[in-house]
Amino acid sequence: MSQPIVTLSANGKRLACLAGHKNLLDVFEHHDVDVEYQCREGYCGSCRMRLVSGEVTYSEKPLAFISEGEILPCCCLPIGDVELEF
Repeated sequence: MSQPIVTLSANGKRLACLAGHKNLLDVFEHHDVDVEYQCREGYCGSCRMRLVSGEVTYSEKPLAFISEGEILPCCCLPIGDVELEF
């Protein structure tokens, strides 16, 4: 089975989500994609982005409120291919 692909809607860049990635933030860091986040400094919600298509699953319940169509990449992984806007 192939690994999920994360497509960035702004530039069409496609990122492979590998088995070792713990969350989407790991995927972005692995592929040198600059994403704003402050989770590691104790502020939750700054990495919020829009899920254009696809579905994600959360490894833990997000601490920040997220609206319909939004995700927090610091605590989720894609279920199949996804497209994201940030």
